[in-house]
Amino acid sequence: MSFGAPIYLLALLAVPALVAAMAASRRRARRYAVRFPGVATLKQAGAAVPAWRRHLPAALLLAAVAALALALARPQRTVAVPIEKASVMLVTDHSRSMLATDVEPDRLTAAKAAARRFLDQLPPGIRVGVTTYADVPDGTQAPSTDHELVQRTIDAQVADGGTATGDALQVALDTLERAEEAGERTPAAIVLLSDGATTTGRDPVGVAERAGEARIPIYTVALGTRDATVPNPGPGPPLIPVAPDPATLQAIADASGGRAFQAEDDEELSEIYAELGSRLGTRDVQREVTAAFAIAAMALMLAAGAAALRAAGRLP
Repeated sequence: MSFGAPIYLLALLAVPALVAAMAASRRRARRYAVRFPGVATLKQAGAAVPAWRRHLPAALLLAAVAALALALARPQRTVAVPIEKASVMLVTDHSRSMLATDVEPDRLTAAKAAARRFLDQLPPGIRVGVTTYADVPDGTQAPSTDHELVQRTIDAQVADGGTATGDALQVALDTLERAEEAGERTPAAIVLLSDGATTTGRDPVGVAERAGEARIPIYTVALGTRDATVPNPGPGPPLIPVAPDPATLQAIADASGGRAFQAEDDEELSEIYAELGSRLGTRDVQREVTAAFAIAAMALMLAAGAAALRAAGRLP
């Protein structure tokens, strides 16, 4: 909760001032009270009034004053609203390490399913593109509102080859910047999914620094567990370790102003992609809620008046 005119919060000081004034008034009333010898008889004849009821009108009035002071300060709350226009590039790794089965049924299949969930979270107006890569970036789709086209590109991936993360990020960044040069300047972001260290191509952190300068954050997802392996297609040991590289992905996110995530199973990966879809598909805005506090103040004043009328006529 925030306030558009916080200076009016000083009006809340009226509440303790009124409490002090009421207490002083009661002390004066008791000091000059006229003694009436028949009070005991009148108490037996009249209905007993609970102690809390005597204080209810004053309490309601004080609450009304507090609500009115808050209304004057123009209270605001943060709400998430759908973004009408934005561009997102998905950068997905389909190197041989994506054959690992530490993420069921395997890393690549889980990544394809998570991408579907990500696209489902985005409003239809968000333009989405994709760059797929292994040894080199081998598939690029420019951002568009045809999310099914992006999903088909992702589904066509086959796990094989090395990991050229830096080159893939550069292609995605160039694609977004070309769209900006064409007069389509909108908020933009890159979502990178990778499960291993870069094995070829340019330094991905350097590309991330350039993305940060262009105000295009990169959200990274490190997929897999530390002890994962895949069969070795060539000479040497039968199994090749394919541990993820969360340290590099964290550095990429930090350099670009994004955020890094890590997923060790398909459920966690889907949850991360769903969160990213919600994060990139909405923006936080301040909505004023002054009317709610003003209505509450009026209701409390009416309740205080009704309670005072009901308590009228009793002996002090």
